[in-house]
Amino acid sequence: MAYLRPVPADHSAPHPGDDTGRGTGARPVPGPDPRVQWAVSLAVIVVGALTIRPMGPSGQGLAVAVLFVVNCAALLARRLPEHKVPPRLALVWLALAVVFAAALLGLSSSGTGYLFAFLLAGHIGYRLETRPALVLAGFCSLLCGAVLYLRLGTGHELLPWVFGLTAGVPVLVGIVKRTQRRAVRAAIEAAESAERAARAEARTAVLSERGRIARDVHDVLAHSLAGINMQLELVDALIDAGDLERVREANATAHGLVKESLKQAQWTVHALREDVLPLRESLAAMLASFGHHDALTVTGSERQVPAQAVQHLLRIAQEALTNAARHAPGGAVAVELEFASASTALRVRNRPATRRTVPSAGSGMGLVGMRERVALLGGTLTAGPVTEGPRQGDWLVEAVIPR
Repeated sequence: MAYLRPVPADHSAPHPGDDTGRGTGARPVPGPDPRVQWAVSLAVIVVGALTIRPMGPSGQGLAVAVLFVVNCAALLARRLPEHKVPPRLALVWLALAVVFAAALLGLSSSGTGYLFAFLLAGHIGYRLETRPALVLAGFCSLLCGAVLYLRLGTGHELLPWVFGLTAGVPVLVGIVKRTQRRAVRAAIEAAESAERAARAEARTAVLSERGRIARDVHDVLAHSLAGINMQLELVDALIDAGDLERVREANATAHGLVKESLKQAQWTVHALREDVLPLRESLAAMLASFGHHDALTVTGSERQVPAQAVQHLLRIAQEALTNAARHAPGGAVAVELEFASASTALRVRNRPATRRTVPSAGSGMGLVGMRERVALLGGTLTAGPVTEGPRQGDWLVEAVIPR
């Protein structure tokens, strides 16, 4: 038999005769080609109309004609979709169809009336569950065999009663087809489930990538523009005060922030391309651009750090240094990079401000972004003031990630 090729549900509508299930949007389950079934049904009807006798307007001919029409209707009803015919109704319909097929076989004196019983038995195996299908097929065989054995009609001498017992054998073919159909349906459902899982995974990856890009854009634009804006506000205040020397100093600082923004944009491009950046050298260059020379301390045995970890640690350091410049201007900054046996730690510590702080509105996403980055690496982040010890009053940002 030919089979329907499964196509995505959003690209096709269910065929009225396809087994699509009770829901909407499901893929049509492959089954017998409806064109073949229609051709076989019409061929049996045409051959039956030409060979089954007697047929007439009265008496036995009228009874045979009525039974022939009923059998034709039962045969054509095979095209009814399964989800539109409840199992109990299907059982009653097929049981009555078997009785009518046996009655046609008994009343007709010649012809191919037995073909209705054979085709209906095959459909019983395809439509019903195995147990009721076998019971109904056995009933069909016994009924047809009894009709031929008891010679209820005339002209049955040419058909042995054992032939009637074979009327239910096609049920086995129907059961095999139903089993194949269910196996194909299960394979299609498994493929659809895998496809949905793959789409969900791809969507999660896209959202994760969008979040990563959003954090990088925030780090480059929000930090740099906030620092530049702070310096320009200071310039305005100094111009009103007439302090030209400090105006030049603030203007130079703003120019330096612009240059740093360009460097940060380059780092972002490298990070998005997942280029491997040297962690120690990149941290030293970043500190120098912020004006903190020789502020980096490295402890432990230095080793290669994965590109993703390097990217996130650099962004965390950038966030911490920007916050230090914004909230504690003039305060000393120290950065420690520690390579332990099971982890890598980055600590950014800054002393309290030694100059007047110019109020500026931050994005409010800095600490959130740092926590997100550390969480992506499976590590921990600590950020807050130091409350005891010789460095009491400092602000510490510590990110620890597994090795």
